[in-house]
Amino acid sequence: MCGIFGCIVKDGNAAPVIHAALKRLEYRGYDSVGEATLHESSLHIKKDQGKIDEVHKIHNLDDLPGNIGIGHTRWATHGAPLQVNAHPHLDCDGQIAIVHNGIIENFSELKQELENLGHVFKSKTDTEVIVHLIEHVWKTKPSLSLADAVLEAVKRLEGSYAIAVISPKEPNKIVCARYESPLVVGVNENAVYCASDIPAFLPLTNKAVIINDGELVILSPQGYEIRKIADSSLVTREPKILDWTPEMAVKQGYPHFMLKEIHEQPATLRNTLRLQEHYLDLMTTFLDRAHEVFLVACGTSYHACLAASYMFSKLAFLATYPIIASEFMEQHGKSVNIDSTILAVSQSGETADTLAAVNCARQRAATILGLTNVIGSTLTRISRVYIGQQSGPEIGVAATKTFTSQLSVLSQLALRLAKKRGKISQDEMDFLAEKMENLPDVVDEIIQTQEEKVKQIAKKYKDAKTFFFLGRGISTATAYEGRLKLMEIAYVPAIAFPAGESKHGPISLIEPGFPVVFICPKDDTHKTLIGNIMEMKARGASIIAIMEEGDEEIKKLADDYVEIPKGVPEVLSPIPYIIPLQLLAYYMAIERGHNPDTPRNLAKSVTVK
Repeated sequence: MCGIFGCIVKDGNAAPVIHAALKRLEYRGYDSVGEATLHESSLHIKKDQGKIDEVHKIHNLDDLPGNIGIGHTRWATHGAPLQVNAHPHLDCDGQIAIVHNGIIENFSELKQELENLGHVFKSKTDTEVIVHLIEHVWKTKPSLSLADAVLEAVKRLEGSYAIAVISPKEPNKIVCARYESPLVVGVNENAVYCASDIPAFLPLTNKAVIINDGELVILSPQGYEIRKIADSSLVTREPKILDWTPEMAVKQGYPHFMLKEIHEQPATLRNTLRLQEHYLDLMTTFLDRAHEVFLVACGTSYHACLAASYMFSKLAFLATYPIIASEFMEQHGKSVNIDSTILAVSQSGETADTLAAVNCARQRAATILGLTNVIGSTLTRISRVYIGQQSGPEIGVAATKTFTSQLSVLSQLALRLAKKRGKISQDEMDFLAEKMENLPDVVDEIIQTQEEKVKQIAKKYKDAKTFFFLGRGISTATAYEGRLKLMEIAYVPAIAFPAGESKHGPISLIEPGFPVVFICPKDDTHKTLIGNIMEMKARGASIIAIMEEGDEEIKKLADDYVEIPKGVPEVLSPIPYIIPLQLLAYYMAIERGHNPDTPRNLAKSVTVK
């Protein structure tokens, strides 16, 4: 998501070093940039919305004085991309500056508490509560060091964070801390650095210290000191010598962005579980009032909407209509009205077909709701209520973490709506909420234990000319998304159907060795799906099953299988069950000699109709 950087240099000014490092973090995606330096007992700050080059042209980022400073590239999650929301943020007295990557879950409660104590907030960000919290601790206990004040403040934070803090009260230090957001320290003879990612300082040093969750770091001209946040105990950790090229470093050692982003999904799913409840409740209210709800999207986002239609129906007893955006005007343009609600889903918030459908509905007085990954996008500006999916920039063209993040948000909406409508017991509500909280760990387990198996399946079927993807119920959406990934990344023609439809035509294509992928959660469709597998197997198909761990019935029928941990509820199953199919598409592309990050003829954001 956001990119942070800080440095203490022994010779020269820090500002040009920070500027260059932030340029190296541009690949992370951002909407605003800022720097703060220390010089002669004062903080000097420049920040604004826009790209680094644009902001530099206006403000000259390089002429900030001082040999110590911090910088930031922001990907908006709380507050629009405006100058006032750009980092660094200051306390009331202008004596503490902070940059932050992450999401603070309890910022609303903390902000209210601090405002009651007289603190004045300038931005709409969650980050600003951290700097005011540090200020409050320091004023309450003025004998503390900056590091101790930061340590005491972060103990009150819930959520994820990697922060860097400076103050003219201790002009030779940068204090950093992390929890669930990346932080790394770099060292050489002439400087010490902190950053979100190694690429920020790789041209300056190949000596890196990885900072772990729950650790605080004090940078000084003499080097670095690591302490545990829980008990302030010292941690000894020597730098590692890196042999990464700059290209490898940008991808954090992964060969491609797509694989990196598949592996990021446990973290992005945790972020989606930190959404502000106020906005979830507000959107739930609009959905509850609606006479009819259309879920409008394209591509991967449409498949998320298709899965969501099952969620809303099964949990909240709400009928919704998932519609491909490019078909919306022809199919429903004349029938939508003031009683209609459109929930538009778009990673970029700028997808032309989705915006065209939304504008058509707006002209007929429909209520517009938005789910997107880009705060400040067109979709956020025209929506009555919008939610940011908080999955961070997605560099690979093929959407991976976008799909699972959107599903996580949509499932939370369905669950809240079910509670609001009284369609679900408190026990079931608690059960599903707990299972949702566990999903990041489930996805992590799948990646750790099943990736090698998927790689071998890709090797086995790399020369296949066509694939089938079949599922029943909500798994139909998973089948469609698995098919799409294989086509767009590995260029393998593929067909997806609800499994019950396979005998109404598609089965005629089956011949010995034809690969058929079945999505097989152990839900109400399980028994019927076994019959579909047997139909395909009887005609010589090679069965690849994505199945629940220990499902012996499916295992006996499958030629190859990937196992998903037990206990995933049916309505949440598309989130973990898509992971092996993303990996299958990736490794099929590799086996066939294609670059999965840049599939031919495709663009990340389709802004033409």
